Amino acid sequence: MIRLIILISVAIVVSCQSPRDPQPLHEEHTSSIELTLDEANRLLELPLNCIQTQWPYKSGIVLARPEDNALPKEHHPAFYGCFDWHSAVHGHWSIVYLLKRFPEIGAFDDALVKLKENITPENIQKEVAYFSLNKESKSFERTYGWAWLLKLSEELYTWDHPDAKALYNHLIPLNDYISTAYQSYLPKLVYPIRVGEHSNTAFGLSFALDYARTIGDNALETSIVNAALRFYKSDRDCPITWEPSGYDFLSPCLQEVDIMKKVLQKDDFRRWLDGFLPNLSSEEFVLTPAEVSDRSDGKLVHLDGLNFSRAWCLYNLDKCINCNRVADQHLQFSLDKIVDGDYAGQHWLASFALYAFSCQDQ
Repeated sequence: MIRLIILISVAIVVSCQSPRDPQPLHEEHTSSIELTLDEANRLLELPLNCIQTQWPYKSGIVLARPEDNALPKEHHPAFYGCFDWHSAVHGHWSIVYLLKRFPEIGAFDDALVKLKENITPENIQKEVAYFSLNKESKSFERTYGWAWLLKLSEELYTWDHPDAKALYNHLIPLNDYISTAYQSYLPKLVYPIRVGEHSNTAFGLSFALDYARTIGDNALETSIVNAALRFYKSDRDCPITWEPSGYDFLSPCLQEVDIMKKVLQKDDFRRWLDGFLPNLSSEEFVLTPAEVSDRSDGKLVHLDGLNFSRAWCLYNLDKCINCNRVADQHLQFSLDKIVDGDYAGQHWLASFALYAFSCQDQ
């Protein structure tokens, strides 16, 4: 009888330790990096100083006829600053995000005035009209700028400030254009674009999906989910050790993780992740922040953005013991370096840092 009791006890212990049972997915880790009011004031200065600054400017315009040759502010009266269209858009997102999170922020009134000066019905109608300027302009900012525009709209939609509803309503014609453009484009895209720069498909899908779910754009959501599953569901063994490339500001591997986490059910995602990045769940998982050799070089400074975007993909990722710690390392590595007086990084990097902060508690 005693022997039988011992055997039963051993069996129970062994069964409790079975690898089939759920294992801890996350080591408790509280980020040591917080977005304080002082930091918010510092970062607000960057977009605030550029969303109405016309020069220098990198135009994405294809000139098909002489009348297409107009100044950026004529084509893009809402988003003409911050060096290029997409940076102007996510500069506006940064301002909205900070005003929402810190209503006591020092430049609140000035920032709100600039938002209302730029995002008007007349300006947005001209922005929409640009996409019909000529055949080439239809693909303008596809899909990076599209994604940030929808992220800006989502931020306004969820802000309870009295002026936010009006600003969101002004953007609706542009939102609708971009939603329709996504739904037309994605079925035609036979293969995903896996680079670490603007055209990365996973990034464009991820932000647009957030918008679609928040706003209730069911047709856009369905189009994105179908595309993501078609592109990525069978992917295995992503070579993250090959990253980064020299101009990356997005991680091809981690951006794919980011979108698949949103489109797969939790258990399905864990199984998918085991095959896609099997080392991610290891206690030995490390990822070294990217180093920038020259922050005055507009391409090389992309790597600061990579550190921030890696962080936002890693924060609170299930089945990753060290992910929050690695994310903190990346965020901290570049955070103090983006206010260096050079426009090459200052016109856009605050947005990436702030989005990383926004993902800490998701």
